Amino acid sequence: MKYSRTRRDFVKKSVFSGLMLGAIGSLPALGSHGRQGMKLGLVTYQWGKDWSLQELIANCEKAGYLGVELRTEHAHGVEAHLNAKQRKEVRQRFADSPVTCVGYGSNFEYHSPDPAVVVENINQTKIYIKLCHDIGATGIKVKPNTLPEGVSREKTIAQIARSFNEVGKYAQDFGQLIRVEVHGRITQQLPVMKAIFDQVTESNVKICWNSNDTDLMDPGLVANFNMVKQWLGDTAHVRAFDENDYPYQQLFELFKEAGYQGWVLLEAHSNPADKIAAMKTQKEMYETYVKNI
Repeated sequence: MKYSRTRRDFVKKSVFSGLMLGAIGSLPALGSHGRQGMKLGLVTYQWGKDWSLQELIANCEKAGYLGVELRTEHAHGVEAHLNAKQRKEVRQRFADSPVTCVGYGSNFEYHSPDPAVVVENINQTKIYIKLCHDIGATGIKVKPNTLPEGVSREKTIAQIARSFNEVGKYAQDFGQLIRVEVHGRITQQLPVMKAIFDQVTESNVKICWNSNDTDLMDPGLVANFNMVKQWLGDTAHVRAFDENDYPYQQLFELFKEAGYQGWVLLEAHSNPADKIAAMKTQKEMYETYVKNI
């Protein structure tokens, strides 16, 4: 039987609808990891970057972290060069544990004034979207990084949005989200992110909140959060709670008001000697914030 375009689109739409419901759907039962269904996970930024995949999963289990975002070029070795058998093994390692492979944290960006560089970043994103699918993840993190000098602001913003739309459309065939980290010297400013997302058309392209100091710029955290909350996906990055003065309690209250039910992923910048103990300390602080909302 020929697999028609109509049937293919129906199946793709059905699968993708299920993914989106999983990301932002109805409220789950309340539990110890978050009154609104939020769950604590780890980004392998500084904590976890030197662990093998087996160590990473085991240490997340020990510390009580339910999920992990795999950062590129880290010791876990989950990269596009893995063959089908190796990808299946990665998927199975997570399936055999209570730790979820949330996604892949790439460095792909789309602001360059050189069209060839943009095309290469788009093509590499597509390769890693397939990797995310194969290892059982639900999305890939990408980012804008700046607005280059010598190019009009409007032109670069439109270029970034077009790139998000292209990789977003491609990702739908693999049931993946495109998670756009609020990142970059200029592009991390929430009005700039809004200007980009005003031109995003693909429903699986979502914002990954990044807990930047620029969130507090005028008109303030509440207004900046509300400016983009309609595009929040299922991931948010936080720093180690006791290593900065970001107003996390207020942020968690905003998450609650917005009905956020996704992952809160620790992206710590420090280098403690006992990282598992440090992870446990952060988990206790996280649970206090959640308890108080």
